[in-house]
Amino acid sequence: MSKTLKSAQSTLAINVKQLRKRAGITQEELAFKAGIDRTYASQIERAVANTSLGIICQLADALACNPQELLKA
Repeated sequence: MSKTLKSAQSTLAINVKQLRKRAGITQEELAFKAGIDRTYASQIERAVANTSLGIICQLADALACNPQELLKA
């Protein structure tokens, strides 16, 4: 796995978790709003999943932010 990919996954994980907590919602609620499985939301927050751009956009919609915010270091 490239260092760039691992870094992007870590950044995404941190940002999703922070924004989710700031919104006061659980992983289950985030998953429901984003149209993904709760276990997948957990994998994203643990930087395990190799998430597609489409899922990043769905997460951004669920968190009421821009997709860029989720990848901003």
